[in-house]
Amino acid sequence: MKGFIDDANYFVSLLDEGTNLGDVIDNYVNEHTLTGKNAFFVGDLGKIVKKHSQWQNVVAQIKPFYTVKCNSTPAVLEILAALGTGFACSSKTEMALVQELGVSPENIIYISPCKQVSQIKYAAKVGVNIMTCDSEVELKKIARNHPNAKVLLHIATEDNTGDEEGNMKFGATLKNCRHILECAKELDVQITGVKFHVSSACKESQVYVHALSDARCVFDMAGEFGFTMNILDIGGGFTGTEFQLEEVNHVISPLLDVYFPEGSGIKIISEPGSYYVSSAFTLAVNIIAKKVVESDKFSSGEKTGSDEPAFVYYMNDGVYGSFASKLSEDLNTIPEVHKKYKDDEPLFTSSLWGPSCDELDHIVEKCLLPELNVGDWLIFDNMGADSLHEPSAFNDRQRPAIYYMMSFSDWYEMQDAGITSDTMKNFFFVPSCIQLSQEDSFSTEA
Repeated sequence: MKGFIDDANYFVSLLDEGTNLGDVIDNYVNEHTLTGKNAFFVGDLGKIVKKHSQWQNVVAQIKPFYTVKCNSTPAVLEILAALGTGFACSSKTEMALVQELGVSPENIIYISPCKQVSQIKYAAKVGVNIMTCDSEVELKKIARNHPNAKVLLHIATEDNTGDEEGNMKFGATLKNCRHILECAKELDVQITGVKFHVSSACKESQVYVHALSDARCVFDMAGEFGFTMNILDIGGGFTGTEFQLEEVNHVISPLLDVYFPEGSGIKIISEPGSYYVSSAFTLAVNIIAKKVVESDKFSSGEKTGSDEPAFVYYMNDGVYGSFASKLSEDLNTIPEVHKKYKDDEPLFTSSLWGPSCDELDHIVEKCLLPELNVGDWLIFDNMGADSLHEPSAFNDRQRPAIYYMMSFSDWYEMQDAGITSDTMKNFFFVPSCIQLSQEDSFSTEA
């Protein structure tokens, strides 16, 4: 039932009808309260199955290549491999992880914009040929170290997020594309497609209009140099909501019909990451320290405008662990208090911090919570993306345990899709009320 990031085998708790995520969290909160109060994740693998069904229903013409760095836990990778997705890898380690699951090299693309020579050589050795490139320098490294490379020319996109520097950090402009194509011809490197990426921070799906138009220009440009182009990679940036997926499809579908029509031999792929895993994981953290701030000031010296106290809470997980993404982006989840409290119970201005006592380890700057005590639990949902990494060397913080679950209905849905217990080699299914050893575990039949 419990798995860790580097476990070769892991247990998946199958939930009976009437048992839900909240019941599972309650069970493990009670267990951890008794045994050490460590933070833990609960992963609902059924939500990944549902996301894949949603993808197939809305954008079936686009093959997903899951971005491994988003969440590389073995259970996630194995279930996505069984569902038939491809994988977008940024390193040798990631390529090895998915190949150990039997994923063929044709279903792996090497997407790191800045590649180490040793990792290019590794890709060549294991047959991972498709990789991205956005500069002459990268192209020359590929030419020297991977004779069978099939390169996707990564082009720059512009959006209205206001982060112009971030937008242009990776990706070649149309002007530079011609120079790169000339170099590729001279170096005898095969350019087989185009990639672009629209940030999930971009709120305007119309950005895809310009990106697809630019991609078509590069396809035509490559044709002038004699390259046979057959892949268009529209990148990631999918938030996980069906509405956003449908909105993007509404914009790109007619453009794909014009620029890259069916029958043209162009394979359309994408690199969803958080789309698949964000909503599938919930994190439970424990309050390890508490401070009452002077009634007229908050943690940053901000006036509260009230005589009521404000509270600063320290949790047993932070930015040097499961909240690492907080260092570069806003937290996309709201803390929920696990303990039951009355509807009319007063709420106080509160601030949440990680355990490091570092000024960067600030998780939630300001929120309203009932008064909490040391030992209470907070629940954060939508924590499946960029959260399950190895912890830093800070003190002796333990890596959060991961408990996997799936409802019987989701398991039956997987079986209807042709996925069986035999397909999932490392999965061990157990009833939700029983914990078995690996030797006693069993496969569940439909």
